[in-house]
Amino acid sequence: QRQFVESGGGLVQPGGSLRLSCAPSGFSLDFEKMGWFRQAPGKEREKVACINISDGTTYYKEYAKGRFSISRDSDKRVGFLQMNDLKPEDTAVYQCHVPPDSWGQGTQVTVSS
Repeated sequence: QRQFVESGGGLVQPGGSLRLSCAPSGFSLDFEKMGWFRQAPGKEREKVACINISDGTTYYKEYAKGRFSISRDSDKRVGFLQMNDLKPEDTAVYQCHVPPDSWGQGTQVTVSS
């Protein structure tokens, strides 16, 4: 099982933006698929977005459409989740996932005024 490291979380005001990054920890991997999940307090973890580099397809949860964008830097082998127009309900711990079983440790995103 390989681990990834997320970064880019933090406290932001409503309407603000954050860019989360996901990079392999201690190894190099040109991953083709990646997903971002989040878990808010008292709620189950849910898939926010995912990408398949090989065919260019993406998936977004309904609330993420038009506000979030998932991508990967092929040179740096880092995945991203650009989040714009953040809302208080986006507050959660965000984790990246690279199939089949590699996860990041999570990064906290707090949207509050």
